Amino acid sequence: MNSPRDSRRLFIGKVATGLAGTMASPSAVLSAGSRIRLGIIGCGDRGLQLVREALSFPNTEAVAFADVYTRRLEEARRVASDARHYPDYRGLLEDKSIDAVVIATPQHLHAEHFIAAIEAGKHIYLEKTMAFTVDDAKRMRAAYRKASPCVVQIGHQSCSSAMAADAAAFLSSGKLGRITAIEARHFRNTPHGKAQWSRPVYPDVTPENVLWSHFLGDAAANRDFDAHRFVNWRLFWDYSGGNVFENMCQQLAFWYQALDLQIPQTATMAGGVFLWKDGREVPDTMHVSLVHGEDLLFNWSSGFGNNHLGSSEEVLGTDGTLSKSATIRYTPQKVNLPTGRESIGQGVTAKNAHMHNFFDAIRNGKAPNCPFDLGFRVSIACRMAVESYRQNRTVAWDPVSEDIV
Repeated sequence: MNSPRDSRRLFIGKVATGLAGTMASPSAVLSAGSRIRLGIIGCGDRGLQLVREALSFPNTEAVAFADVYTRRLEEARRVASDARHYPDYRGLLEDKSIDAVVIATPQHLHAEHFIAAIEAGKHIYLEKTMAFTVDDAKRMRAAYRKASPCVVQIGHQSCSSAMAADAAAFLSSGKLGRITAIEARHFRNTPHGKAQWSRPVYPDVTPENVLWSHFLGDAAANRDFDAHRFVNWRLFWDYSGGNVFENMCQQLAFWYQALDLQIPQTATMAGGVFLWKDGREVPDTMHVSLVHGEDLLFNWSSGFGNNHLGSSEEVLGTDGTLSKSATIRYTPQKVNLPTGRESIGQGVTAKNAHMHNFFDAIRNGKAPNCPFDLGFRVSIACRMAVESYRQNRTVAWDPVSEDIV
């Protein structure tokens, strides 16, 4: 039986040579020239950005939008004036002519919307992070396995970047040696008085214009209407995993794909609300350490008060370092490779590559670049980090019970 490290090496070799397997042909595979009819659940800034990406490709059509806020449905009219509009997403899913849905709703609603969409037989592009809780992830997996085969693409866009192929090529070359750690960071800043993620609450955010109970969904705690919580949901634990779920997940997904990393054994997260004392619950400064069974430590630091360190990662091996920011760069460790040379990845990412990959997967039946299983593992790792922070202790993953302990 292969060890985790051997299995990871085999996986890397397959990716680098383009031998990744294909999924079982979905019942609704479309021919290359077929028009894909899209429905969009969640018409905020991100949802409308995704539909614009989708409409940049030929033979795609946005035929329906669903959102709980009337203003967003009005804004959607400017993207596709002839599309139908639904305040309740279930009306959209009843339309059998819709081939695929884009789900771009707050994280606490992902499971509810995903399960309903896959049970309706739709191909799904689901924004990150895939699942909000462990229970959500397991319920989504059960629905995914039970449903007719459909394409599921999780919105970790870097998995479709040219850097993913560059990274796979560097890793398969063996020039990094034994990899034991990844150091990652995500730092940003905003002008004084302009809090990160804080959005204006317009006068029309009222109970008459927002289906508040639908926003709360099946999972969030029941509470009276609160316009601030609705607009600024990213600031509250009921609906958000904070920057772990917004940006650490993206960096994790890239390297989980490249190295075939599994769910971490333990997670430790520390930090706090050190800068923006505006009532937010999620931290603005944080550090996460994830210990993986592949004998690898993933460290991630993030903050909202200084952007000097930016967003980047370093993969640390005994024989070399792989650095990722705007490009992928390999730097040899001269102590072990005295004649080694630096090299830079040469790939150029096509515009809207991740969405294009989703459509290609629908049309040819191949696995998408960020499939369900990858989204599942990243979701669990992110939830472990959040639980560590909220419980103020290191947490572990029990692979038998599939629970955080």
